[in-house]
This record gives sequence, C-alpha cells and structure tokens, in this order.
Amino acid sequence: MITGTELARPFIPTKDFELSKRFYEALGFEKTLDSEVAIFRTGSGGFLLQRHFHEDWAGNFMMQLMVDDLDAWWSHIDALDLPNRFGVPSPKPPAMQPWGLRIAYVVDPAGVLWHIAERRDGVAHDD
Repeated sequence: MITGTELARPFIPTKDFELSKRFYEALGFEKTLDSEVAIFRTGSGGFLLQRHFHEDWAGNFMMQLMVDDLDAWWSHIDALDLPNRFGVPSPKPPAMQPWGLRIAYVVDPAGVLWHIAERRDGVAHDD
C-alpha cells in the first residue's frame, strides 16, 4: 500500500568502488552506509553505489539532481578539479537547455552522466 513515505533509490554502477565513493563524497553526498554497497543521500533523494560495472550500461546511465542554486553548485564542482583527482571528463558549466532547464553536466568515474539542474519557481515537477 502506498503511504507517501516510500523512497526509490537507483543502483549506480562503479568500475572502481573506492574511487567512486571518494568522488561522491567530494561532491558533497552524505554516505550513510559503507558495506557491500554504499548508500549516498542528498536532500530527500539518494542512490546505492554497487560493485558492478557493465560499460554499455554505465555509459548510458543518467541521473538528475535538482538544486536551488546551480551557480553555488558549479562553484563547488569547479573547485574540486575532478578530472585531475578522479580521471573523469571535465564538467560542463551551467547552460540553458532547449527544454527550459539550466543544467551543468558531471560524469562520474564509471561514466554515469549527472544532470545538475536548477529548479524553476512555480514548476511543480521540479520539486
């Protein structure tokens, strides 16, 4: 029965479990479990980092993180020097997309693409 307290969390692949955990901690996600999987949380959402990698799947996996202040997030991301620290592609700075969202892009060590998008005032599905 649906109660409204349910929580859906995707399983994100890793090529290097330890490197990916450090990557997500650097981004500012809170690690709430570190075992056979690692559970990360931010705001009201989260995900499970798993010890599984399939290149085609990881390269086509995408996550969206909705934030209130994309410029603050970008300042944080840019200061992390992710390519040198984690061997990932350079993050793409915030830009308005044709579908109406302002988004910065970050790729994790396994190839998962994150869309870090700024919430729009008065748009219910951005919450």
